[in-house]
Amino acid sequence: MTARAAATLSPEDQARIRDGVAEAVLTGPENLPADLEHDPDSYLRLVAATRIGAEQTSRLLREAIGGARSAGHSWDVIGRLLGVSRQAAQQRFAPHRPVGNAGATEPGVPARRVLTPLTAFDEMETLHREGLQGWHLVDFGPFFHVVEASEQPWEHRRVPFAVGSRLRRLEAEGWTPVGAWFPWRYLKRPLATPGEPAAPR
Repeated sequence: MTARAAATLSPEDQARIRDGVAEAVLTGPENLPADLEHDPDSYLRLVAATRIGAEQTSRLLREAIGGARSAGHSWDVIGRLLGVSRQAAQQRFAPHRPVGNAGATEPGVPARRVLTPLTAFDEMETLHREGLQGWHLVDFGPFFHVVEASEQPWEHRRVPFAVGSRLRRLEAEGWTPVGAWFPWRYLKRPLATPGEPAAPR
């Protein structure tokens, strides 16, 4: 089976995604469906909500492509899936890499390092190891994580992007969200006592 065939969505899957996006746009703003029946201004709210939806889906596409790259898929395969050339896909979606400051010279400025290359399959093991050495996650993207030095060990984890009440529970347990890169949300917390945390997740 080719990568493109494996990525093909059924008509039912496509319809569910389209309906889900449309529902999110319509139900995001309070009372929008009801207001559309009688309020001309509500159509401007619909435009504003749809713009936000379009920006979000564009961001999710960029992050999903970054995820596919970090899972080992080539620009050629991704370009074919998008219906463009390898070069066009790479020019549009290739990320810019950050620069670390491992030799920080300003007093009081913690050192930072860029951990690269990382994949979706080894990033948590690397963060687990670095966290025990006092490095904690501050930024990330496809193939890289930026960590910052501290005087205490840290633990890291990632959870599916849409976590809702689970995210609130994790925050109550002391986890701090670092950010999200679809389909993952990354969190960290300092280790209260010496010793290794549970195996990386």
